[in-house]
Amino acid sequence: MLRLQHALPERYSDASPAQLSEWIAAAKTALGARLLILGHHYQRDEVMVWADARGDSFGLSRLAADRGVADYIVFCGVHFMAESADILTGPQQRVILPDLNAGCSMADMADIDAVEEAWDSLAEVTDVQRIIPITYMNSSAALKAFCGRHGGAVCTSSNAQAVLSWALSADTGVGDAGGLGVGGMPGIGGSDRGRGDKVLFFPDQHLGRNTGFQLGYGESDMRVWNPRLDRGGLEEADVKEATLLLWKGHCSVHQRFRPAHVAAFRAEHPDGIVLIHPECAHDVVEMADEVGSTDAIIRAVAAAPAGAVIGVGTEIHLIKRLDDENPDKTVVSLDPLVCPCSTMFRIDAPHLAWVLENLVQGVVVNQITVDADTAADARVALERMLAIT
Repeated sequence: MLRLQHALPERYSDASPAQLSEWIAAAKTALGARLLILGHHYQRDEVMVWADARGDSFGLSRLAADRGVADYIVFCGVHFMAESADILTGPQQRVILPDLNAGCSMADMADIDAVEEAWDSLAEVTDVQRIIPITYMNSSAALKAFCGRHGGAVCTSSNAQAVLSWALSADTGVGDAGGLGVGGMPGIGGSDRGRGDKVLFFPDQHLGRNTGFQLGYGESDMRVWNPRLDRGGLEEADVKEATLLLWKGHCSVHQRFRPAHVAAFRAEHPDGIVLIHPECAHDVVEMADEVGSTDAIIRAVAAAPAGAVIGVGTEIHLIKRLDDENPDKTVVSLDPLVCPCSTMFRIDAPHLAWVLENLVQGVVVNQITVDADTAADARVALERMLAIT
């Protein structure tokens, strides 16, 4: 996906950290309750220090929806997160991404054209009415809308098991009445099919595979759909036999973690604790003491006994913050090269100061908007997720 962020004025690119801090603080004071700064867990500390709330992508979006007094939502995260916030917030609220180049490589591995092409290919060899499309939260609004239109849902790393169980269950528990609602909006209404013989899961194959194993499915029940190849690189029999069709996508950070990293950690720390994010490959997940979402990892570190040495398979900024905030424990990355999320890393203090000072002047820059039709369909898929979980 092409995004273009113009170079910052020299006032910001040449400013010292002290100057940037002074400008950001002054802008926050001037804007007061009209401003809400959201910081995703993977943000660098120079940004996170200014966040009014920190968390995962969907949690922050729901918080923004609940904070109706905030006219400006500055989302320090990546593009798909800002889109979700725009979908869930009110019409009077404006969502701003400090750097338009802050995308997500995983989300970009599945675009709407490729997914619609895959759907058409599947329709040639099987009944797509029996396929439930499930998209990970780390995806564009267009893909969430696709799931909303085709009887599917969104999932997070925390609730993927529940959502996949719903998709493949005869008794969905999601009826014709309105759903739980998001941000004060009414529920989904209408009738949900909610049951199928297959799931098309995108864009992260690893979360889909790990969740499938959790639900008792085996490797023979899964196939990887490669969007670069005709019919996903699969034979007709593969499509018909598979229960889980897993999009060939991945997180560039979490895919770095390998079994050798876990083995090296255990050799050095025989009593250490290994925590792995489910976006990691299955052979790494099998070696973990605990597997869970970002929030689950945070809770696991907090619950670990004093003196524990904890090796974590996730993004380095979160790991460093966990180590700093738990001085009675040692929290380290399992990857010795400690690779950060390069797209999340684009959000920095100069960009934050730039958007805030523009807001003080009444100028909205880098606003993220989702068109009404896409937002409506995407909201259906999000509400289904909430009704399921």
